[in-house]
Amino acid sequence: MDGNMPAEILRLADLRKNKLPTAAWGPYMSERQWGTVREDYSRDGNAWNYFSHDHARSRAYRWGEDGIGGITDSQCQLCFAPAFWNGRDPILKERLFGLSNPEGNHGEDVKELYYYLDNTPTHSYMKYLYKYPHAAFPYQKLVEENSRKGISEAEFELLDTGIFDDGNYYDIFITYAKIDAEDIGILIEIKNIGKAGSQLCVLPTLWYRKQWSPDLIPGKPGISLRGKSDGAACVIADHPGIGRYYLYFESAEQLLFTENETNRKRIYGASDETPFLKDTFHNAVINNDFTLFKNKTSGTKFSPFYRLTVAPGEGARLRLRLTRKNELADPFGCEYRDAIISRKKEADEFYDSILPANLALLERNIARQAYAGMLWNKQFYYYEVREWLKGDKGEPSPPAERLTGRNSKWKHLNNRDIISVPDKWEFPWYASWDLAFHMIVFAYIDPEFAKQQLILINREWYAHPDGQMPAYEWNFGDVNPPVQAWSAMRVYEIEKNRKGKGDIDFLKRIFHKLTINFTWWANQKDIEENYVFEGGFLGLDNIGVVDRDSIVQEGCILEQADGTSWMGMFATCMLEIALEIARYDNTYEDVAIKYFEQYTLIAESLNTNGLWDDNEGFFYDVLKYPDGHKRPLKVRSVVGLTSFFATLCLPAHSLDNLDQFRHGIEWFRNYCRARNLYEAVIKKEEKDVTERLISLIHIEKLKRLLNAVLDENEFLSGYGIRSVSKRHLKPYEIEINNQLHTLEYTPGESTSRIFGSNSNWRGPIWFPVNYLLIRSLNSYYLYFGDELKVEFPTGTGNFLNLHEVAFQLKMRLLRIFQADQDYSRPVFGRFRNFYQREENRDLILFHEYFHGETGMGLGASHQTGWTGLIAALIQEL
Repeated sequence: MDGNMPAEILRLADLRKNKLPTAAWGPYMSERQWGTVREDYSRDGNAWNYFSHDHARSRAYRWGEDGIGGITDSQCQLCFAPAFWNGRDPILKERLFGLSNPEGNHGEDVKELYYYLDNTPTHSYMKYLYKYPHAAFPYQKLVEENSRKGISEAEFELLDTGIFDDGNYYDIFITYAKIDAEDIGILIEIKNIGKAGSQLCVLPTLWYRKQWSPDLIPGKPGISLRGKSDGAACVIADHPGIGRYYLYFESAEQLLFTENETNRKRIYGASDETPFLKDTFHNAVINNDFTLFKNKTSGTKFSPFYRLTVAPGEGARLRLRLTRKNELADPFGCEYRDAIISRKKEADEFYDSILPANLALLERNIARQAYAGMLWNKQFYYYEVREWLKGDKGEPSPPAERLTGRNSKWKHLNNRDIISVPDKWEFPWYASWDLAFHMIVFAYIDPEFAKQQLILINREWYAHPDGQMPAYEWNFGDVNPPVQAWSAMRVYEIEKNRKGKGDIDFLKRIFHKLTINFTWWANQKDIEENYVFEGGFLGLDNIGVVDRDSIVQEGCILEQADGTSWMGMFATCMLEIALEIARYDNTYEDVAIKYFEQYTLIAESLNTNGLWDDNEGFFYDVLKYPDGHKRPLKVRSVVGLTSFFATLCLPAHSLDNLDQFRHGIEWFRNYCRARNLYEAVIKKEEKDVTERLISLIHIEKLKRLLNAVLDENEFLSGYGIRSVSKRHLKPYEIEINNQLHTLEYTPGESTSRIFGSNSNWRGPIWFPVNYLLIRSLNSYYLYFGDELKVEFPTGTGNFLNLHEVAFQLKMRLLRIFQADQDYSRPVFGRFRNFYQREENRDLILFHEYFHGETGMGLGASHQTGWTGLIAALIQEL
């Protein structure tokens, strides 16, 4: 291995050499374990009520842990996270606060200020910022104000409370720097931003996830005091499975030990066997009474207690070290100091090697924080459905209704892995179509992890035996767009372009697994076997004028323009994968022809079964009645634009040595032409050079769709492509079964209760569909070049080729995060003033979606997930 390579790349190579999917320690702790399906044992499946935020401090979790800027080992056995108290709050701040879905006027939402500042793929260096007010945290005000607000009003956010207006808060930086894979330097730095001195209590907490009851591990782990030396103290953490660790820490006012056990009296009104419970630290700190701990020197949860007084503008720091190493004479000496400095320098060197050399500093900062967010949102996810359904040993048996309720048809599902999640607070679980977009970003920084994740989601303990891919824990049986084949091919391409060689073995593995999923779609989501597909909401929540998951009328079928186009895209990508493998193994030419046949049949159905409205130049969903009558649902949305995504340019010489496939598609082309069927492939020949374009739509439909897409009075916003046309400022109305259904262009938060109202596809800008559109435009450009130019924006007389159009769309998306000369960024909307302060100017949040007119971030505030695609767009600039 080249010694001149960045140290982080060498560490990644060592991981792969040892066949490890991820580092032994990382940011794998959830930021919300309460209110999740896997912790819900209720009769009615109301996860939010069964395990609330109020219960979380007192009640031991079964399937994971949560904390603020926390880390765990790869199985979440041993956990570390700091807790804080400002002397005024009613509770110890051990976890991030937010509203449950019923409490929020737009569903669940975290109400905290925290930022993922840095991270590397091996988590050798991680940095996190938490902002904590001097004044009492406004828990009650946040709940009450949001409960008063209607669905048509904006959410009441933490910054709306005014608690940060006078600048009286702490910036708390949490840094982890690895000395080696299992030796971690921890630095907690507190800066008082306020104008007055203030006291802050800090509890850097080490604890074990509860597994000893029920008997999930052989024996009970423990943390015990070892002793003090030279201003540093140490506890020993012993676990029957993962062995021994040591936590070194600086001298503290108190040493607190307790047990990670539920306070049964508080939660259930039952008696407790011991006073040492999960919430004992909370009670001691809030009441300033530590007498209970006088002779307690062991437990399953431990924290040194520090009471810090920090002057205005001044700071304080705490040093800790979690390691396998015993009897360190100077745990915070040269080795520790060097790790903090060197790992930061090595992180800089790693990203310098990844990001384009000519990238401006502002764009580099956006990409760097986007990558950090992706890496911080790697989470240990544990959920064994069969065990969950039947309940735990020693606990009351779950209600019988659970055995036929949520996820009961997914008994095979047994997940215990590190997996990329959309947002560790708002969505602390994986979502299969989100994950496909996440992996595009990961491919630039850790392609092996990207490949491992795509394989993982298709493994036998995830995918259903019938071939369906799990959607997410609220309902694994929901149907999401089949974008995994597209993601797999793009990940392969990115790695091949960077390394000069692609991983054909990966393509073969994923291809065989995705063939099973393709078969499931063909068998389950094409009711009439006419290559017009259904699928329901397909990840686009409230985009339909009706709930696309509901049965509108018995016997009716909702023929979906996007369901059909997504399957066209699936077939295209499977074809593309098969062709790439066929360059090394020509037996794959046969299956490539088979997927081309599937694609041709889908293209024919999309264009001839009433989904295309030639008068309006757009694709619409169609409601088909039992008597065969069809009724289009004329909503102009991204549903009608998904036909763009299923395109593949086959440049000159790309089919050299693939004679069987080339002859096969020519036969199909001639067959379709002779029978006046839709031709899914067009070609041009110049000077004995043949280029081919596989497309669901021909050039005339392409132009008409682009005319709408690039119209600022329809889809084109100053910040990207809207999810619904602005034409629907005038609401679209349709009467079905004597009930009037309405859809209106809504550029901000949802005004519909469909899918819990915590996301909105009726106008805002979403990164995944924008990214797919940009990729598709570039694919069309490869074929048409300058022969096809379109107005940008529509009606301006300014004509651009499709590559230039794609570039302009990238720049509009980037504009969401770019700061102007006054450090104002559109993403922050009405909170721009706060982020123009000197200490906040470089901070960026990557929201779930963005306002269609202003670019303000909306929905989940830390969904770097697919919004992390901004890093990929910056890479591709």
